[in-house]
Amino acid sequence: MKVMLVNGSPHEKGCTYTALAELAAVFEKEGIGTEIFHIGNKPLYSCVDCGKCSETGRCVFEDRVNEFLDASDDHDGFIFASPVHYAGATGALTSFMGRAFFADLHSGKNRFYLKPAAAVVSARRAGTTATLDQINKFFLWGHMPIISSRYWNMVYGSTPEQVREDIEGMRNLRILAKNMTWFLRCKEAGEKLGVPKPDYD
Repeated sequence: MKVMLVNGSPHEKGCTYTALAELAAVFEKEGIGTEIFHIGNKPLYSCVDCGKCSETGRCVFEDRVNEFLDASDDHDGFIFASPVHYAGATGALTSFMGRAFFADLHSGKNRFYLKPAAAVVSARRAGTTATLDQINKFFLWGHMPIISSRYWNMVYGSTPEQVREDIEGMRNLRILAKNMTWFLRCKEAGEKLGVPKPDYD
């Protein structure tokens, strides 16, 4: 099993990465493979509703979105992380997720269907719960079970060092990773027993 950790920050090794690295360490200890996928800091188009993805299964714009979609088939769970910008996720991550989820739905690929997901946010002070809500809406739309911790999945700090000092926040991330690990194992066990997927009318 493998979990994709998506870094929506323009900084590859900043505060958001520090949070994801904490998650990755727990997953690896639990025997779950991980990949940290940095969306980068180059401009990302938002979806223009051209409809090409329904024909090709890919976005018409060739960039990190298609690289992510290509890699998604090999992953069993997803965590999307963002710093807080003006009480919301970064514009880049919003465009990235909008195009990725739209392309997946309209192509019929169902790469994310019933795969567990979680949002993680990093902030200096405020705007965290609004950002969590924004990211979680993608999962609700995409048939993805949302994994929780014992509190909201957020860390505080202006630098990676300060994030590491957020004792409660880092512990909540470790709990999140263990909860997702448990869910993945339960899902795997259910599939081995032949538990059918939902039958929709």
